[in-house]
Amino acid sequence: MKAMFVIPDPNGGVVELRDIPQPSPKDGELLVRVRASTINRAELARRRGTYQRPGVDSFVPSVSGGEFAGDVVAVGRNVSDFEVGDRVLGRAGGSHAEFVTCDARSAYKFPDAVSYEEAASIPTVFVTAHDAMITNGGLKAGESFLVNAASSGVGIAALQIARLYGANPIIGTSTSNGKLEQLASLGMTDGIATGSEGLVERVMEITNGRGIDLLIDNVGGDVLEENLRAMAILGRLVSVGRLGPHSGSLDLDQVAYKRVKIIGVTFRTRSAEESLECGRRTFEDLMPAFEDGRLRGVIDRVFPLEELDAAHAYMATNAHVGKIVLRVD
Repeated sequence: MKAMFVIPDPNGGVVELRDIPQPSPKDGELLVRVRASTINRAELARRRGTYQRPGVDSFVPSVSGGEFAGDVVAVGRNVSDFEVGDRVLGRAGGSHAEFVTCDARSAYKFPDAVSYEEAASIPTVFVTAHDAMITNGGLKAGESFLVNAASSGVGIAALQIARLYGANPIIGTSTSNGKLEQLASLGMTDGIATGSEGLVERVMEITNGRGIDLLIDNVGGDVLEENLRAMAILGRLVSVGRLGPHSGSLDLDQVAYKRVKIIGVTFRTRSAEESLECGRRTFEDLMPAFEDGRLRGVIDRVFPLEELDAAHAYMATNAHVGKIVLRVD
């Protein structure tokens, strides 16, 4: 079968299309014919060997990809919830290939009305956003919500989940007014163009001086100080991504005065069972909304699998709004 390998090095690495044996499902696994997969920003770090996971050598070449949508073609022993022909989406390493095996507990059936490309764009960003906002952030109806880098995959998922849960207002930030204009249909009630507008002043204007109850930080050090000043008393700031510097100024007086909770989340240090549980909670909660159209995967551009290098280069421009998808023919 065809598979895309990443060969990391500090200068940015390379990707290479290889022919490798087709895998077989083990006990508790599915074999899926991949129809679509996506790329995620962590893959750019993997190419440089800077994406660290405990016990994993960052410079060993491997099949790239972490999520997929496709058709079940074989079912391992001790799997009772799936059969050959089921359309499934899920998360599994090595999904930039014609076939992938996955733990059956990480796969979910999706309706015929949802395309393979859209289905592939759902798992990583919605599981990440749901874990940050609901499991860790405890979002409730009527609370004020803000997400940095709102046009990112996680940002777009977060806006939709905030609308589903009844947050108000729902604020997104971006360096681009053009990107903000595209987000109103996804639940954003107010957009803030960082760099041309003062974040704290606009937040206080929008929230009548209250501040933000739940803030999802996808940027990090560049915005940490402003984010804290924009928080409401008893607000929760969840650190999800670091598109900017990994460290920033922290005003402990603001943290203490506002009694803010700062919560860090990542999947890199979670066990397989913990990650599976995050997926279970997400899709148990959200799948009905995907089925009736209240939630959807948002696609910016589709590339053929063989053009993974071009897809990575496009992601590096930061021009996209939504997910970059790989079509697997």
